[in-house]
Amino acid sequence: MTINDLPHHDELVVYGTGWCPDVRRSRALLDTAGIAYAYVDLDEDRAAVKLVRRLQRGNRRVPTLVWPDGSFLVEPSDDQLRAHLNTWRTTSGKDTD
Repeated sequence: MTINDLPHHDELVVYGTGWCPDVRRSRALLDTAGIAYAYVDLDEDRAAVKLVRRLQRGNRRVPTLVWPDGSFLVEPSDDQLRAHLNTWRTTSGKDTD
């Protein structure tokens, strides 16, 4: 899958489920960092499930985070998510520090 295959979003999109502790952990990290994002519950959105499965070549692991530039992370650790956020802030001009 390439960046061009992804739907365009102007903000970070978090695909997850309400019952997953990893989704709650990643969302809490984003909330604490003041990062705006759209949340899509895969238990309620079949089209989103198809997108996540395409990104993951058939899998449906959560959380799946997709940035406006088309980059994405699947089940990131807190350190991986922080590192990607720092890179994204720097390259997108979203660095507010």
